[in-house]
Amino acid sequence: MRAINNPHLAQLLMQMKFVSPAKRSEYLKSAQEFFYTVDPAKQYPFDYVVFRITKYHPKDLPDELINGNDLIEDLQIFIWKLSGKVDEKTAEQKEKVYSISELAESLNVSSKTIARWRNKGLLARKYVFKDGKKRLAVLQSELERFLESNPKLVQSAASFERLTEQEKERAVMIAREIAKTGKQTKRNIIKAVADALGRGHETIRILLTEYDQGRQRGKIFKSVREYLKPEDKKEIYRLYKQGVSAKELVKQFGRCKAEIYRIINQKKAKELSAVKIEYIPSPEFSKGKAFEKIASEPLQIPPRKTNISDKLQLDGSSLNRYLQSIKNIERLTRDRETYLFRRYNYLKYLASTERGNIKTANTSGRLLNSIEKYLNQAEEIKKIIIESNLGLVVSIASKHSLSGTSLGELISEGNMALMRAVEKFDYTKGFRFATYVSWIITKDFARKIPQVQDRSKSADESLENVQKDLRISDMVDFGAIDRARSSLVQVIKNELDEREQYIILRHYGLMSQTVLKTTKTLKEIGDELGLTAERVRQIELTALQKLKQSLSVEEFEMLTG
Repeated sequence: MRAINNPHLAQLLMQMKFVSPAKRSEYLKSAQEFFYTVDPAKQYPFDYVVFRITKYHPKDLPDELINGNDLIEDLQIFIWKLSGKVDEKTAEQKEKVYSISELAESLNVSSKTIARWRNKGLLARKYVFKDGKKRLAVLQSELERFLESNPKLVQSAASFERLTEQEKERAVMIAREIAKTGKQTKRNIIKAVADALGRGHETIRILLTEYDQGRQRGKIFKSVREYLKPEDKKEIYRLYKQGVSAKELVKQFGRCKAEIYRIINQKKAKELSAVKIEYIPSPEFSKGKAFEKIASEPLQIPPRKTNISDKLQLDGSSLNRYLQSIKNIERLTRDRETYLFRRYNYLKYLASTERGNIKTANTSGRLLNSIEKYLNQAEEIKKIIIESNLGLVVSIASKHSLSGTSLGELISEGNMALMRAVEKFDYTKGFRFATYVSWIITKDFARKIPQVQDRSKSADESLENVQKDLRISDMVDFGAIDRARSSLVQVIKNELDEREQYIILRHYGLMSQTVLKTTKTLKEIGDELGLTAERVRQIELTALQKLKQSLSVEEFEMLTG
């Protein structure tokens, strides 16, 4: 069996060697009682797990939730390993104690079958037998409990008969004939033999595998292709992502389902390990019951009005359709906005935390699916936030006087800034997202798009019509933007010397009192001050270091974002 997966539970087991034998025996009994009460569908705080085993609440335990399924697997190993430190004797037990070999013989099954049963929940512990040696064994009561919960295994064990020598020879002969064609997989050969003899798949697999072991010639599976090419594995994953079922992939590539899923999981693990996951941290994320408080209720996803791709490329023919599609999208209330950003960042925190458990060579599909689920839910929330603010982007774009730039290009540029802003926004600081993103988009326009002082009458009328049609002229709180700008300017004047102020105010467009800002390049500022652009850049970096100490993360992002 594998090692304990949860590092904190493994650490608890390690600490058990420092307690008295009587305490270890007590903890073993408590762990066993707890094992049978764990619900695989629930999550358990680690401090509760420790309490159930030790009957006390230690301080400074990690705020961690353990999934029920994972806890069952780890507790089974915990009990097995702890029993090796207790030295309970079989002679002292009040019921029958079966060693693994005795149990296999009494049920007429193989030791490997018992090992598989242990993976399914049969609880085994170490006991000291009469010869003084420790062996893994199962109590009569544990066996009865397991068989009662798994009646099909009882039936299978009761009807099991070992293969006769004639059956073994026939199995090998059938397998050879099928393998000669070179067109069947190992799994299909085993299945065909099992069906022909009316035997279990695993029984035939063990027989044929043992037959091939150590043979230089005459191997049954010598003609079976052992390895897939890298390009085949890549194609399997590509088709899987396109919705092709594992059953179809088995047929197409001539591999067993387990191998197909192993390839998919390896590719998925590598892909998820490369994903950049950024989130705004919060102390509440690591506290107990965080999931129940933040992300347990179903996510309500409103009907989508537009496609994300529509928000990035808008030409004359698609602009009117786009404006109509976002016409009736509702803005988010403050409470709803806070809830969504909180859940959005928490889900990415979970994904990032779970990703630390990925082992590219051998990672469970359950873990990978969990990470994918968190990331997909976070992406859905991001889409909700973006869509609810599309009208805001149009409103800001329509208020700018621009030369040589269409409204569609402006909106596309603003939507890109909106998407980036969702990633950076810190909901814990108390800002409304609309204020933050309005500032970011306005700065983005000032930096990237040339401005002029005049515009044509037709352009004026076009923008007025857009605002009137969408009823969004009041969507942007430009007063809030100006107040934020004034606050920044005041901090700059308090913290920087005159030359640093001159550079920062002009480079970041804070001299203007209007929405339409004018920024200057480092070279232009250098010409005004009689300095090289490189020297201006050095002074600017020094000034920004000072401001970073005085401004909040949100304010600093507003300045430099």
